[in-house]
Amino acid sequence: MSARRVLWWVLLAVTLVPALLLSVLRVAELEQGQAVRLVSFAPYALPGYAAALLLLLAVVRRRRAARVGVLLALAGLVVHAWWLAPLVTGPTTEADGEPLTVMSSNLLRGRGDAAAVVAAAVADDVDVLVLQEVTAAVLADLDRAGLDELMPHRIGHPDAGEPPFADTVGTMVFARTPLEQPVRLGTELQSWRVEVEGLTLLALHSNAPTDPAGWISDHAVLREAARDPEVDLLVGDFNATLDHAPLQRLVSDGYRDAVEQSNAGWQPTWPDNGLFKGLPLPPLVAIDHVLTQPGLAATGVWTVPIEGTDHRAILVELRRR
Repeated sequence: MSARRVLWWVLLAVTLVPALLLSVLRVAELEQGQAVRLVSFAPYALPGYAAALLLLLAVVRRRRAARVGVLLALAGLVVHAWWLAPLVTGPTTEADGEPLTVMSSNLLRGRGDAAAVVAAAVADDVDVLVLQEVTAAVLADLDRAGLDELMPHRIGHPDAGEPPFADTVGTMVFARTPLEQPVRLGTELQSWRVEVEGLTLLALHSNAPTDPAGWISDHAVLREAARDPEVDLLVGDFNATLDHAPLQRLVSDGYRDAVEQSNAGWQPTWPDNGLFKGLPLPPLVAIDHVLTQPGLAATGVWTVPIEGTDHRAILVELRRR
């Protein structure tokens, strides 16, 4: 076998096999072990299938067996394109209510730059701010940067937590207008139900899938809370993408992701700032979300880098229908 042919087989294997694996995991909706984490990367099957298709088309006239591969790669390409299409296609939502801008940011054990968070909230005229992994130190920094004047109303509290959750437990909601009837949900990390601007909001932080049992348990709690017909929107770090079963269930319950509503395209939020095991990676997966019930429309979505944390902040402009 020539070196050129060996290279062709190697390239086909490294493009087609991972793509097939991601497709199987996405369809199977597995919620245990390494599979949960791998499903986060399901969108990357699309370029894998595209590359494999090009390799196969290059030899299909000479090798009949390649026709099977062409059909397989083409089918995978179509299926994943169908799954991703709502991010960029479809009618935008019409709404004429007053805008309400919501921002969510995970501060990575309180290491996120407090001044950058406040600056983003000011620049984009944020009305409601949801923060995860709030520590006492970063809360003091946020107030020194002017958050207490910008958003004088708050619920939740910083929480040092116990290992392995040290400095990750605290979730807080800040707002320009009063926050009413706060109720803590039963997730391992703090999550809250609160009323603001006449809306019922769930501020969420789920366990990471590195703890599959905790991840499953938290998402069961979140779904039960979200199924209350009075709830209008879900905001926070879900530690899950739209390809994961828990978010698929929320969509089946009537929620819509803000990115899809506004055709905002691919908006990954993690990891950022080269803070994944020291590797200089760009954001690869979208695990921070704003989901709404039909009474609200997302008319704009964007992300903002925050120095010191491994999550991009997500900002969404909402309007009542």
